[in-house]
Amino acid sequence: MRHLLNTLFVFTEDSYLALEAENVVVLNGDRELGRFPLLTLENILSFSYRGASPALMGACAQRNVALCFFSPQGRFLARVCGQTRGNVLLRKEQYRRSDSPEQSCLIARNMIAGKLSNSRWVLERATRDHPLQVDVSKLKRASGLLLNAARAAASCEDLGALRGLEGEAATRYFDVLDQLILQNKADFSFQGRSRRPPLDPVNALLSYGYTLLAHDCAAALEAVGLDPYVGFLHRDRPGRTSLA
Repeated sequence: MRHLLNTLFVFTEDSYLALEAENVVVLNGDRELGRFPLLTLENILSFSYRGASPALMGACAQRNVALCFFSPQGRFLARVCGQTRGNVLLRKEQYRRSDSPEQSCLIARNMIAGKLSNSRWVLERATRDHPLQVDVSKLKRASGLLLNAARAAASCEDLGALRGLEGEAATRYFDVLDQLILQNKADFSFQGRSRRPPLDPVNALLSYGYTLLAHDCAAALEAVGLDPYVGFLHRDRPGRTSLA
């Protein structure tokens, strides 16, 4: 089992990352802002234009530490990738199954059923932990719809129908998401999903979180030898990590 380690976030805009004696050193000019053992890290996310030293990038690629660069505003710029890992036979099998809509659906439906089940339990936990602060009946109705959608997804045999189930379930989930925000409602309220650009603080946080998670997933897929650009639910598109 892979040991999940720490993620280092570097938000200082003019910082530079270097490698020194197996440590990641965060520099601001000649001033050292921090020092972290590389072997304790699984991901490094830098929100600076100054970048990192070639020695650090090489060490991260060799040790399978995901190193991603973002603009100070959070836009993804690049990810350092080393030698392709894993079994080429695994990737060939991935490509064959991705080319088959039937095989793709068998894999994708498990992902969607799991996603919807997890979404449902988020709502169930809210009704259990905060029954006096949320509309329990409203969350229970949404939870029931997600349960039905998860069951339908688990036996779905058509990718188009599966995408429809996911989309409808996401709508039901986002309809009650504002119920789950219990603090600072004046600044953090949710009235609906908006993207490119997100139109309020909650949507900005969601988009930011999705970006970080997608690149974590891409790095994890590469670490085991799968191609993050070849998906099963989402069809191939140039530049999109469809499987992640």
